[in-house]
Amino acid sequence: MCRPLTGSPVSFSVSFVFYTVDMTTSRPYLIRAIHEWLLDNDMTPYMLVDIEGKGVDVPRQHGQNGKIVLNISPHAVEGLMLGNDAIGFRARFGGIATDVYVPVDAVLAIYSRENGRGMVFSEDEPEPHDPSPEQSRKPSLKVVK
Repeated sequence: MCRPLTGSPVSFSVSFVFYTVDMTTSRPYLIRAIHEWLLDNDMTPYMLVDIEGKGVDVPRQHGQNGKIVLNISPHAVEGLMLGNDAIGFRARFGGIATDVYVPVDAVLAIYSRENGRGMVFSEDEPEPHDPSPEQSRKPSLKVVK
């Protein structure tokens, strides 16, 4: 049961403090989301990869200018694993079955073959910044009459 307020009106002042915490990269989550979105819309997901990236295992002879475009549609690959650290699958290149391994940091873009819609990633993600002393205070609430 609610009672009507009586007496003098009271106003509140609220201040919020946002804490910066170390977070994992959003790239693998965005890759999975764009991949699913493209498949839901009957598009062919292509992934642009930096073949010079650390840990990249792709058939380099199919790349050009240090990059390779990979078709990651269900018809083109087997065992696609879109993990938080890397993407792995088996595909045919020139008729030869090949295991492919791409760390997520080496993914430069994921997009539709049909219309180019998707997402391009920056090569360097910004580092989280340290909170300033002012930001490290706890939130406060005080009654103002």
